[in-house]
Amino acid sequence: MSGRTKLILALIVLALLAAAAVFLPIPGPSDLRRWAQATGPATPLVLLVGYSLLTVAPIPRTVFNLAAGLLVGSVAGIAIGLVATTIAAGLSFGLARLLGRDLVLRHLHRAPVRIVNERLSGGGVLAITSLRLIPVVPFAPLSYLCGVSTVKLVPYLVGTLLGSIPGTVAVVVLADALTGDTPPVLLACYAVFAAAGAVGLVKVLKKRTPAA
Repeated sequence: MSGRTKLILALIVLALLAAAAVFLPIPGPSDLRRWAQATGPATPLVLLVGYSLLTVAPIPRTVFNLAAGLLVGSVAGIAIGLVATTIAAGLSFGLARLLGRDLVLRHLHRAPVRIVNERLSGGGVLAITSLRLIPVVPFAPLSYLCGVSTVKLVPYLVGTLLGSIPGTVAVVVLADALTGDTPPVLLACYAVFAAAGAVGLVKVLKKRTPAA
């Protein structure tokens, strides 16, 4: 197939997609919510299982939090998001510990590996919570790193749950608000919670920063 033929085919595909976007009905957020409600318990269950398994891979949690808020609303969406996050964190932790912990233990004499391991294992719940609160730290890679460190499972899971609350709540509520079904008072409460979480994060980070 020549380059000219490929270009023509690509233009045809783009034209078809543009025509579909203009003439075909695109469901809005409220339409998707009604569709999800019509399926009964199937949507929350599928969402929980998919969220729990797929975030073991490096797929951002934000995608699933948005879907949760959009399809099942704030309360159920937050519950699904936090439960699935904890399950995914445990699966990633166990997988990394099963497959890679020996590798890290063999390199603990190296300063960078030893420092990261000491920060995670020595800090416990506070260390994991503070790391989970930082949006730029990817969820899955941190889970694997914790799994190959000497951090204990229970502090890791508790810290993951606590540190995931602000981000999960914010994204789920944002998606829920797109449907227009979220009471303004509830949105105001979540905004207050988000602000409180931001203040707590600043304090945690200052506390863990060594004095000059």
